[in-house]
Amino acid sequence: MGKVAINLATGSLQKEEIIVGIDLGTTNSLVAVVREDSNMPVALKETDGLTLVPSVVHFNEAGDAEVGNTAKEHLVADPGRTIYSVKRLMGKSYKDVSSDSGFFSYKILDDDTESLVKVQIGDRFYSPIELSSLILKELKQRAEHILKTPVNKAVITVPAYFNDAQRQATRDAGKLAGLDVLRIVNEPTAASLAYGMGLNPEEEKTIAVYDLGGGTFDISILKITNGIFEVLSTHGDTYLGGDDMDRALVLHWQKELGITDEELNTHKSIAQELRLTAEAAKKHLSSNESYTGTIGGQEVSITKPAFNELILPLVDRTINSCKNALRDAGLTVKDIDAVVMVGGSTRVPLVKESISKLFEQQVHDELNPDEVVALGAAIQADILAGNNTDMLLLDITPLSLGLETMGGLMDVLIPRNSKIPTKAGRQYTTQKDGQSGMRISVFQGERDLVKDNRKLAEFNLTGIPAMPAGLPKVEVNFLVDADGILKVSATELRSGVAQSIEVKPQYGLTDEEVEKMLMDSLTHAKEDIQTRALIEAITEAEQMIETTERFVTKNRELLDTDEIAQTDEQLNALRAAIAGKDKNKVQKETEQLNEITRPFAERVMDVAIREAMKGKKIL
Repeated sequence: MGKVAINLATGSLQKEEIIVGIDLGTTNSLVAVVREDSNMPVALKETDGLTLVPSVVHFNEAGDAEVGNTAKEHLVADPGRTIYSVKRLMGKSYKDVSSDSGFFSYKILDDDTESLVKVQIGDRFYSPIELSSLILKELKQRAEHILKTPVNKAVITVPAYFNDAQRQATRDAGKLAGLDVLRIVNEPTAASLAYGMGLNPEEEKTIAVYDLGGGTFDISILKITNGIFEVLSTHGDTYLGGDDMDRALVLHWQKELGITDEELNTHKSIAQELRLTAEAAKKHLSSNESYTGTIGGQEVSITKPAFNELILPLVDRTINSCKNALRDAGLTVKDIDAVVMVGGSTRVPLVKESISKLFEQQVHDELNPDEVVALGAAIQADILAGNNTDMLLLDITPLSLGLETMGGLMDVLIPRNSKIPTKAGRQYTTQKDGQSGMRISVFQGERDLVKDNRKLAEFNLTGIPAMPAGLPKVEVNFLVDADGILKVSATELRSGVAQSIEVKPQYGLTDEEVEKMLMDSLTHAKEDIQTRALIEAITEAEQMIETTERFVTKNRELLDTDEIAQTDEQLNALRAAIAGKDKNKVQKETEQLNEITRPFAERVMDVAIREAMKGKKIL
């Protein structure tokens, strides 16, 4: 492996390194770089002239993956093995996505636990991190093919509303794809950078970034002071986008042609033709007054005013979001200095007109709205590479800081390259009933297991009141001050028991040691993430075994002998899978135990409710 030249004071890399900007989108993704000759950001194009790579992954029967346009072709023919909109699942638990499971045509496991969601394709289980890494790997290879040089470093963008878990999941996906993710940048911040906003340290501006993509919408209000971007508010709808405009037109034509839903379900090709024609019509109407096409041999047409009428309710929903974001930020339209348009769906004239009217000013749409976020990420990458010295770069943390969690895993609270001062917090709970203490072990490094990282400090939080496992809520906070001093505090929220510790700056590491830790994290990324996934699966399985055994012991008289025998058999199968250390087998057997116990668990619950309700009147 080559050496990575890192300036520890700024975390910037020496100039010969190529750092790319990546927009990892819900519908499409792309890569951009700043060109050396012009110093301008450009989105990378293949010979076909396309910059966008659909964020779609398809698995064939052998389990081989294809990504992008070729995968997109399988959406209708093989929906169960074709993954789209994986960004919606990033950093989410089953509970987070259960209400939306109808949106996805592939199988999302819903065993109602707090653990991260998994997607099942045949007998294999994939995490959103693994799926996103396949998209990032495709983008990396594409960039290397176009630039004719290895690409190992990237800046990746995420929505402003992404929480800590979602950002960490994005970093992990980058690592698994063989990318050192130098920064995670908010999409609205990247779009503003692309328009040159925030590049002048003296400038002070308040900006609205309106982002309407294929399947999601969000509005962010940003304040820029001395080159620092602060998100004042964000609002949106994760199920609203250009696809909904297409759908409105599909329904209109479906009604006009007298096609029933049943016919659409049986004739998938007609459904596909309707959708593609609607999309073509929407694009055509951006610069024409009417559109005519054919569906199933029959002619269809639409005028721009009629199309506007169909999509007006959707545009109105985005306007309500804009008003809510302004209200949350405590601002009025008069306080907004600039409006930036992001996302392919902002090309629709009605959208532009409505937003200009709402904010009482011309919107910024000079740059390609599909590319603007990636272009901004490329500018941020160029600053990190040390090529743009005019831009203010705050001091940052050289390595990730985190805690040891169950199974010896590293749980990162502050990722490397976080601007300082910074703070982060997360809640943990006890593993055993009546547990009165918790050991807080603080580590620094990029590996998934703490044994491969560097221990910085350790302290015990004692005096936690005796409660059943999972009930105490211990909040751990990390605060890195402007001098790089880390302060770690832990508080049990129900009782107020607290403890804290201070760790000195730089933590005594040389540049070479930091460099080695970064290199190791990339070299071992795949095995690290496989180990983490196995430990998480085993931890989840062991908790499931314990819960099931407790449940059967407590409710034995309500279960028949077959149910008890079947459960015992499955418990043994799960224990054998744990002993075999095969992640997919462990997850499969855990899911099987779930399926076997669900019917009688529900029956026992019904009995308990009936007993509790006896003699009680329900008003």
